[in-house]
Amino acid sequence: MTRWILSRPETLTEIEQLRLKAVLANCPELDALTGHVRSFAHMLTERQGERLPQWLDAVRQDDLPSLHTLAAGIDRDRNAVIAGLTLPWNSEVVEGHVNRIKMLKRQMFGRAGFDLLRKRVLLAP
Repeated sequence: MTRWILSRPETLTEIEQLRLKAVLANCPELDALTGHVRSFAHMLTERQGERLPQWLDAVRQDDLPSLHTLAAGIDRDRNAVIAGLTLPWNSEVVEGHVNRIKMLKRQMFGRAGFDLLRKRVLLAP
C-alpha cells in the first residue's frame, strides 16, 4: 500500500491502480492521506514551495492526527521549508562530507584522538 501511495500514479501497473482504487474507495481517511501525500510530492518535485500554506490548511481540515503532527512541525520552520521547496540550492555536498567524516571516525572505534582523525580526513581521497 505504501509503495502504491508514494509512487507516481502513471508508474503503477493497471492491477496495482485497480487495487489501490478499491482500497481508497473503502477508506476515506486513506484516500485523504493519499491526496495530501501526492500533493506534497508534486510540490517537492516541481519546486512549488509557495503552495505550502494552502497544503498546510488542507491538511488541518482533515481528521488525520498523524498528518497534523507533521504539519505542526513544518509550520514551526515554515520559512526554511518554503525555501527548501523553492530554491535550487541544497546542502548535499556538506552532508556528504559529514557522512564521510563520521564513517572515518567509526572505523577508528575510539582508538585514536582528534589528531589521527584530522590526518585521515585531510589525506583521504
